[in-house]
Amino acid sequence: MKLHPRLAGAALLLLLAAGAALAQPVYRHVDKNGRVTFSDQPPAANAPAVAPRGSGEGGAGPALPYELRQVAQRYPVTIYTSDECGPCGAGRSLLVTRGVPFEERTVKSSEDIEALQRLSGQNSLPLLTIGSQQLKGFSDAQWSQYLDAAGYPKSSQVPAGYRNPPAQPLVASQAAPAAPAPAAAAPAPAPVPPPAAASGPTPSNPAGIKF
Repeated sequence: MKLHPRLAGAALLLLLAAGAALAQPVYRHVDKNGRVTFSDQPPAANAPAVAPRGSGEGGAGPALPYELRQVAQRYPVTIYTSDECGPCGAGRSLLVTRGVPFEERTVKSSEDIEALQRLSGQNSLPLLTIGSQQLKGFSDAQWSQYLDAAGYPKSSQVPAGYRNPPAQPLVASQAAPAAPAPAAAAPAPAPVPPPAAASGPTPSNPAGIKF
């Protein structure tokens, strides 16, 4: 059966229109919580890029996986170091190898040392804080045990190209939040002892560490 030329032309136009509709591009959107949605509308040109804490200089860089970002927000990690400190380099390497997002504070000036003494009660380095916990001196086993208890993955999950923020002097980091500094320096929290047998051990936290 042959179609009338006009009918054939109309059918061809319909097919072309359908093909154009099927070929319409689909755009991927990622919101600030990491949820992914798809739409036929392109993202706004002025939409701000969502960058995680410590994604690198200038706030640009790949986002952390959702679960790792949640742990880092709940129990942020900070390492306090100084120049010519071998254990400081070993501690930093452990965090980098394991893929733990962290901030670094350097202790160089006399003001830095005084601030460190107010913070930890001593001036030895390195000092590692995981949430409210303080670990004085480097111990691979101890640091790993506390990172495990906090929920950090045992192996790196950070995306390629992720960078922690550059190290900052300790005094400069405390200068901005001047008001809460006295409360933080109050001797209310006692020094945290090394991991020991505690109530409530679990298979993932055999030492029963509590945060």
